Amino acid sequence: MEAGALIIFALLVLFAFLGLGVWVTVKAVGAAKRGVDRTISQARRTVEDTTLKAKSFGQVGVTGALAQLRLDLRTSMRATQQALYQGVQSDASLKESISLFERLSAHGHELDDELKRLEQEPDRRRIAEGLPDLRERTAKVTQAADSLRWAARDRARRFADDDLTALSEQIEMESGALRDWSRESVDDLAAAAAAWDAGVDAGVAGGSVPGTQRGAGAGAGAGVEGGGPSEPRGAAGESRPAALNPAAPAARHPWQKAPRPEATT
Repeated sequence: MEAGALIIFALLVLFAFLGLGVWVTVKAVGAAKRGVDRTISQARRTVEDTTLKAKSFGQVGVTGALAQLRLDLRTSMRATQQALYQGVQSDASLKESISLFERLSAHGHELDDELKRLEQEPDRRRIAEGLPDLRERTAKVTQAADSLRWAARDRARRFADDDLTALSEQIEMESGALRDWSRESVDDLAAAAAAWDAGVDAGVAGGSVPGTQRGAGAGAGAGVEGGGPSEPRGAAGESRPAALNPAAPAARHPWQKAPRPEATT
């Protein structure tokens, strides 16, 4: 029973690996096919652009005019497409511009196909009559594409200028702070505060706090000089023992321990 379960599990794992292998193979073949198609399309566009340039410079009349119109149209549309699709990676607001450009591309492809058909048209006189209309349509498409392209570039440049301005202001502030060496640094102030705290702790551990002894001495001096109450004396006129005449307790701070009472026997 256990052997049968192991065999079934091994078959499932084998089928899973086979399915994964088939999926990876299909994806790799698809990626390779797309790469080949992209390379072929790019090579075809390069050949067509080179041919159009040769026709626009080497031929005159209707053929050269049609080639120049196609070249202007393709150059403008390709530059706008590249600018928009690269700009949308950093600026999501260009998605609406891309949707407008796709609608414009439909008119551009239609016009390019029409110009391409007219290149094979034998009736040159009729083509010459329709050239003004073709030039006007090409100008509308290229002007719209150029407007989208330059608007996207101006937007990117404006954002870059704003970012550079803010960065320059921050750098100027930081430079001014670095040049202000007349003020004590934060490290010096922290070291002074730590030294003061250490002195206070040492005074507490030694049984005295800075400033308290001075106050006690001043108080005692004031009592003697000001004619304060003198110590009580005995019958013989001598001062009483300290045990019978305990001194007034010194001022204690909350963190000091209370003195122990003397033991009486």
